[in-house]
Amino acid sequence: MRQIAFRQALREAMQEEMRRDDRVFLMGEEVAEYNGAYKVSQGMLDEFGPKRVIDTPIAELGFTAIAVGAAQNGLRPIVEFMTWNFAVLALDQILNTASKMLAMSGGQVGCPIVFRGPNGSAGQLGAQHSTAFESYYANIPGLKVISVSNPYDGKGLLKAAIRDNDPVVFMESEVGYGDMGDVPEEEYIIPIGKADIKRAGKDVTIVSFNKMMKVALSAAEELAKEGIEAEVIDLRTIRPLDWFTILESVKKTNRLVIVEEQWPFASVSSEISYRIQKEGFDYLDAPIRRITAADAPMHYAPNLVKGYLPDVERTVKLVKEVMYMKK
Repeated sequence: MRQIAFRQALREAMQEEMRRDDRVFLMGEEVAEYNGAYKVSQGMLDEFGPKRVIDTPIAELGFTAIAVGAAQNGLRPIVEFMTWNFAVLALDQILNTASKMLAMSGGQVGCPIVFRGPNGSAGQLGAQHSTAFESYYANIPGLKVISVSNPYDGKGLLKAAIRDNDPVVFMESEVGYGDMGDVPEEEYIIPIGKADIKRAGKDVTIVSFNKMMKVALSAAEELAKEGIEAEVIDLRTIRPLDWFTILESVKKTNRLVIVEEQWPFASVSSEISYRIQKEGFDYLDAPIRRITAADAPMHYAPNLVKGYLPDVERTVKLVKEVMYMKK
């Protein structure tokens, strides 16, 4: 199987869907003439022209409103945000219009739209450019939220998101666009709402998503050196949340550790912990534990960046704690 970069996988998903359906178009800052801030849309202006690959002003609320209106009138927009940190300016349209219109219109007016772009931290970018937003948007009824960790899942789920009739929030990672991965040349689509077991194991379940999957998988590698077999689950979709796959894993391993980039209060791990203790309490041999971002803004200094984000060392330590092993 060929290996391609994450950005190319996303580009292929958009190209294939735009060739298949002329209602699909892309708009956002620098997506056309500049080939995308992260080169995800490279070459798309040449293929599809300026009516379907549209550069916008630096005005997230304005161009998001245009896209939402287009979706409600029969088109299928893809809105690229340069970062989800900037997309808070467009929250009014996402929350008050896109997510609610189907309900407010009694099912008469839908909003088939994809909002996509990089999410979370990307190194030393300072507090205003480093927030992870999955739990924010997953708390909004009417939205579907996807947060991907690799090229294969990125392409398959982006194609599913573009075809979906509901508004979809699609979260990527600035530090992941160059990651290489196996992606088949033939068409495939991954269903929204299904987690994936990336590594099988029997001793402990580790759940994560987006770029924190690298931490989870690396921690599993380290644990394996000590004879601990961790099962690693990539959520892929935050809403709808596939907690059933987690529950089935916990029935086998009896222990659960969650690794995420969110702030701890009311986070994705909070929801998972509630669901699993409610439905799987009798299967747990230890309290559910989690490692999250620090409960503070992420500052610029490299030592503070390191201390802010989950890492392999602390994840391994937490797994040993739930297994009642010496640290």
